[in-house]
Amino acid sequence: MRWPARFFAWSAIALLFLLAATEAEAHGSRSTPPPPGIQIPSLTHGQMAVIARYRGAILDLALRQTETDPAFRRLYNHDTLQYTYCLWGLMPGSLADEQSPFNECSHAYLATTKALLAYMAKMPSAQNEAKSLISDIDADMVRSGASWILCQFSAEGFSTGEIVEPQWRGVFFHLPSLAVLALAAAALFAAAWSIFGSHAPRNRSVAA
Repeated sequence: MRWPARFFAWSAIALLFLLAATEAEAHGSRSTPPPPGIQIPSLTHGQMAVIARYRGAILDLALRQTETDPAFRRLYNHDTLQYTYCLWGLMPGSLADEQSPFNECSHAYLATTKALLAYMAKMPSAQNEAKSLISDIDADMVRSGASWILCQFSAEGFSTGEIVEPQWRGVFFHLPSLAVLALAAAALFAAAWSIFGSHAPRNRSVAA
């Protein structure tokens, strides 16, 4: 039996959740300065949605750069790793819902995406395209009033020296996230049962 790719993606999410939920502590808004590393400016709650719409174009530009430096690579790698920790932006409400346990980590990876674009605007090989993207993003932010939409994480700075994890314990108090992870876990267990349960020995009656 062939299983769809989406099934395996959600199964991976469920597995990550089950592993992390037993070990991770809640990561609330940090009161201490970010650790050493490249410091990444905060972005407002409203700016998140705009940057998210342009993230694909920003990363496409980054991937086309053949001459890079350590700072560029640190920003790019941090963006990728932070995005993975935030479950690839798949969780409902991770951008728009301030109460989502994935909202802070969404701030983190999108702030890094924005910082990566700003850095490329200073690179000779990328600056023209990067500045064009920045112009489009700025216009989009003005139209949507993005800079004025704030939340509890809007003033929080980040760093390439730290990964912001989802607030795993908060999942149990955020119904959309809990529902998605519960369904993913149920699908994972159902798949395991269908694969391994179907091979379990069965008693067969023997005709007299």
